[in-house]
Amino acid sequence: MKVAVITDSSAYLPAELKDRENFFVLDIPITIQGETYVEGVNLTTEDFYAKMAASPELPTTSQPSVAALDDILSALPEQGYTHVIGLFLSSGISGFFQNIQYLIEEHSDLTIAFPDTKITATPLGVMARNTLNWVEAGLDFETILDKLQQMIEQTTAFIMVDDLKHLVKGGRLSNGSAILGTLLSIKPILYFNDEGVITVYEKVRTEKKAVKRLVEILQENTGGGDYEVYILHTNALEKAQHLQELLTVLGKTTQISPLNSVIATHLGEGAVAIGYTPIV
Repeated sequence: MKVAVITDSSAYLPAELKDRENFFVLDIPITIQGETYVEGVNLTTEDFYAKMAASPELPTTSQPSVAALDDILSALPEQGYTHVIGLFLSSGISGFFQNIQYLIEEHSDLTIAFPDTKITATPLGVMARNTLNWVEAGLDFETILDKLQQMIEQTTAFIMVDDLKHLVKGGRLSNGSAILGTLLSIKPILYFNDEGVITVYEKVRTEKKAVKRLVEILQENTGGGDYEVYILHTNALEKAQHLQELLTVLGKTTQISPLNSVIATHLGEGAVAIGYTPIV
């Protein structure tokens, strides 16, 4: 058995993963004022925030290329691959998951699994990392898929955004929620629900109270098990560090991860989030 692992550029990936020969990443293009960019190719994170601030229109993203995925799958058997695991951004925020299902039958010379991760960003990168490590450790295909399912069922992220307009324009949050937040000065806490859709978890009056509530939510949801905890942000390092300090006082070990431009396109600048994945 030779296994390839494929993900997309919405995942936050440690640099060492990119050197794995059995690991492939599909680009997600970002469009700003009619120009198309790919972070790490013709766009840096710093450039992205500068261009977004200067643009009269909000940036947009496209789905990963189904054709590019098809090309990867077509080339794998010649390289000796027999199995594929594709881990892509949640079906609740992108139609890509639904659009690629037909490829499983078209590439019958491969055993292919496309589990719905119901997440993105650092938790998605952790799933890819763990999968690669399980493959390297020699676990069989079904065991790897079982472990992934355990991860998926116990992984989520809670988000506090600075401005809801990015999520609304991108269709990731209902317009009614945005209007309510604007009128009542509410700082809603958002999360990925069981279907992998971003929705309102709670409505909190101020940012200070929202940060406190994020800490409480993490304690409530991770108290009964072992988890990796990540503080995520879109160009809001000070907020992330403050949140990390609060969690450190409570004995929580966390890592700070910047959210890449694909995710920042939809959350806007100034967002902070807590994501966690179980240790399985």
